[in-house]
Amino acid sequence: MKFNTAVLHEGVSRDERFGATLTPIYFSSAFQHSSAEELADVFSHKKPGFNYTRTGNPTVSAFENRMTKLEKGIASIGFSSGMAAVSNALLNILSSGDHVVATATLYGGTIYLFNDLEQFGITTTFVRNNDFEQIENAIRDNTKVLFAETIGNPSLDVTDLGKLAEIAHRHNIPFVVDNTVATAYLVRPVEFGADVVINSSSKYINGNSTGISGVLTDSGNFNWNNGKFQNFDKFKKFGKFAFIAKLRNGLFRDLGACLSPQNAFYNLLGLETLALRFERSCSNALKLARWIAENHSAVTVNYPGLETSPSYEIAGRILKGGYGSIITIRVGSRENAFKIMNSLKLAYITSNIGDTKTLVLHPASTITVNNTEEQRIASGVYQDLVRISVGVEDIEDLIEDFDQAFKSVEGV
Repeated sequence: MKFNTAVLHEGVSRDERFGATLTPIYFSSAFQHSSAEELADVFSHKKPGFNYTRTGNPTVSAFENRMTKLEKGIASIGFSSGMAAVSNALLNILSSGDHVVATATLYGGTIYLFNDLEQFGITTTFVRNNDFEQIENAIRDNTKVLFAETIGNPSLDVTDLGKLAEIAHRHNIPFVVDNTVATAYLVRPVEFGADVVINSSSKYINGNSTGISGVLTDSGNFNWNNGKFQNFDKFKKFGKFAFIAKLRNGLFRDLGACLSPQNAFYNLLGLETLALRFERSCSNALKLARWIAENHSAVTVNYPGLETSPSYEIAGRILKGGYGSIITIRVGSRENAFKIMNSLKLAYITSNIGDTKTLVLHPASTITVNNTEEQRIASGVYQDLVRISVGVEDIEDLIEDFDQAFKSVEGV
């Protein structure tokens, strides 16, 4: 199926009993069974079914199945947030004494997480994205994960997924990719060799900021029985489902970072218009970026769809259907950044991305405020930088709004 058809029909079990066209919200903490034997079989995985919403729920399962199809994996797990998905994905693989190689241009919250993992004996080396020699040299004997974002947030560097997957697999380690900013609409990392794909579904998948959630999808392609991952030994019997089996029967079950059925329902609604929304917001972003570059020379614009972007060539190879809907601009000073943001009439000042409405943020004072200055610069964050998550408004109105905001600052 093509993408617009797939988001409506793939991974969907039609309601033959009542004819509902969307999976209902199953507001139930637990599920009754016809006999004690049946419930025992569900708990021991001898029979499919649901017993407790912390470990599974029909509405959540419907969302997971849809994401599995869209990301071209074998199974997915939904979580209470994008960071919960990242944390569970990593901790399902890593143990004390292990090492991670990660690109430096990550979302600030993910960098916080890697810092937090140090207290558990898990260390991280941050490398320049697409610097293949540096990435290769950073991998050690105890390295267990190579981690990157498809499109960095807010650096907007586009990862050469195929090359990084090749490096990871040469060293027998999994390539874990955060696909939040691109979504499966622009690229399916599994098709380039990614082993685990993560989406913060609070963003474009949800589409209108109605709920927090995250989801990971396993490709089923990585060989966890290659001698480097002894903590997977007892899950060998699950074959290509070893990663998902270990997670569902361990951290996911025990940490309790489960996705609520209400938010899963919101995500199912959002998925049905993902392609339509993202097509429009990507188009708006390209038009707005070009307009700023052509009409406000004092503003430095960063967008993968501009030929001036360092990621333009890679983006053209990796992304299909657009270059994403995030733009960043540098406007000379923090004071200028704040004044422009405060002068905008349409854009919301908020820390989210991927809404139908245009959102703006000053990353240096918000999502990276607890990073070191060195970490901020490495991730492309400066005091005069504004992140713009472009919505689906009429582009003429957005241009008019940004024009008057720029004119409110002398010299911009």
